[in-house]
Amino acid sequence: MIPWLHFTSGDKLLFEAWQPSSKGAIAGACIGLLLFAIFERWVNGMRGVLEARWKKQCCHSSDPSFQNPSNSPDSKSAVLDGVEEVEVNPLATKAARRPQRSSRMIPPFIPSHDVPRGALFAFQALLFYVLMLAVMTFQAGYLISIVVGLAIGEVLFGRFGSRSHPGHH
Repeated sequence: MIPWLHFTSGDKLLFEAWQPSSKGAIAGACIGLLLFAIFERWVNGMRGVLEARWKKQCCHSSDPSFQNPSNSPDSKSAVLDGVEEVEVNPLATKAARRPQRSSRMIPPFIPSHDVPRGALFAFQALLFYVLMLAVMTFQAGYLISIVVGLAIGEVLFGRFGSRSHPGHH
């Protein structure tokens, strides 16, 4: 392994037996890594879609102890670009705007939401570590392919991703 950026062949990619040695094999590995990076951004986008769905289901649940600020009778809300903005009525008193001490500010643990959330995060971390191992070969073609794939994937699927969890580790 050459410990600096290079375009030469002979580096092992992820497995001992996978050692692209010809220019065609390296080009194929670069295309595969590009598609793999796009796939990682798609997984992040779908994770954001699921997060939004779970948040909506939780906020509309019948759990009276969950305090959703946008459901307050003293507030007006508007949806802009998929993000809900809450504007508090300026005529409401300060006491009316404060959440009650007994209200819950975070949603409860819901196994059907939280277990898949954890599994998706673990899968996304695995994808990032695979991409990191490919970059650690110092093969410049692999690095360029991964960066271009992440950029293409972000252009295609970035708007679906969760804004509060960008997905970078």
